[in-house]
Amino acid sequence: MKILNPLFRSFEESFVSSIRRGACLLLLLLFVFGAVDAQQPQLSLRSVTSDADRARLDDLRKRGFEALYNLDYDTAQAAFKEIEKLFPDHPAGAQFQAALLWSRTLNESRRMKSSLYGSDEFYEGSEDKVDERVISEFRDYTRRARLLAEARLKRDPKDVEALYFLGATDGLKAAFEAGVQRSFMSALRDGSRSVDRHREVVRVDPSFHDAELTIGLYDYVVGSLPLPVKILASMTGARGSRKRGLETIERVASEGRWARDDASALLIVLYKREKRFMDALALARSLGEKYSRNYLFKLEAADALSAQAVQERADGKFNEAMAHEREAFNIFDALLRERPQKGSAVARALDQIHFQYGETLLSAGQYERAAKEFMATAGVAGAESGLVTQGHLRAAQAYDLAGKRNDALAQYRIVITRPDVYDSQNAAKRGLREPYKLKQDARASSSKED
Repeated sequence: MKILNPLFRSFEESFVSSIRRGACLLLLLLFVFGAVDAQQPQLSLRSVTSDADRARLDDLRKRGFEALYNLDYDTAQAAFKEIEKLFPDHPAGAQFQAALLWSRTLNESRRMKSSLYGSDEFYEGSEDKVDERVISEFRDYTRRARLLAEARLKRDPKDVEALYFLGATDGLKAAFEAGVQRSFMSALRDGSRSVDRHREVVRVDPSFHDAELTIGLYDYVVGSLPLPVKILASMTGARGSRKRGLETIERVASEGRWARDDASALLIVLYKREKRFMDALALARSLGEKYSRNYLFKLEAADALSAQAVQERADGKFNEAMAHEREAFNIFDALLRERPQKGSAVARALDQIHFQYGETLLSAGQYERAAKEFMATAGVAGAESGLVTQGHLRAAQAYDLAGKRNDALAQYRIVITRPDVYDSQNAAKRGLREPYKLKQDARASSSKED
């Protein structure tokens, strides 16, 4: 046992290191747009005896998740509370409310942008504490959902709907632990349990394609691990394939009953990792048209265009790159021009829109324009504190790249006075010592298939 302990410590350290490099981040993005694996197949509730009751519950579910995908949290919450009130013995109401709380918390803290999870600083840096009331409320919802699902399984161990809810609840806990609490090893453990539950669902009912979403994601993640960590992981029985995982998620997107949009949202992230930027763009546009009030899909479209432009510049296709950059800029300009209604999702996210506009301009080499957008982040009334800090830091770095060292130094000094988020103070201290230089863009680097 004494010999094995260092081995397991080494395995855990290697695994955490892999997370920080982004190899496992996708397991932690189960709900990156707010509801992956939270929408359930049509609810054939045993506690619901009439067709009218079943229709009522299904209508509330559809109404709630359409609102959630449109970032209309109040409407979604009203629908989910009504489910819990009308059907108190079913885990749906509690599990849906937990999904909503997760999505709302992530969005308000500006963590619903997929590019954030590819940054080492997200996994290494410190950050303000999460409100304990939010954590307590989330745990209460997931505990109720788990107990109600387990009660049904005691009555019938092959109740696939209850088993599916149990796995979905574990997956939701994994997403909350990673995205909100940043407790990555706990997230991996809960994520693994979610996969086990859903594999059992598919064994009982092979036609239950919606349950394959979690399985495909896990398959892709394990298949993406660096070879040394993959070998260690295989000792615990964890095996995967990027290709097979991607094909599984694509099957859910085309054949799933209720999880099609969830799978499509996840594929946007996966396609960008695979450098299939135009495929990611097509999905982002499609979902953006369907959920027109969800600005996040527009930001994902702009990010895909920007990434495509970076790749085209590396290939010497400068005209194509410029065209895609202009298209990305137009998306941001349209969002900022529309003068969103006070209280709308876009109005509440102007800080994030300015920030991501800055990132897009930075990748296009327009450093002074980028600095102005990063500075605009801090100028938005009620801007999220951590994003303001990041805005000052990125403005400093953009000024350095533009050759405006004095302006850069002023911004670095502001960062030092603000709360430390995502290792921003260390980055600012480095910037004070020497001008910032661009690192090789990760999107231009190559990756090997498993």
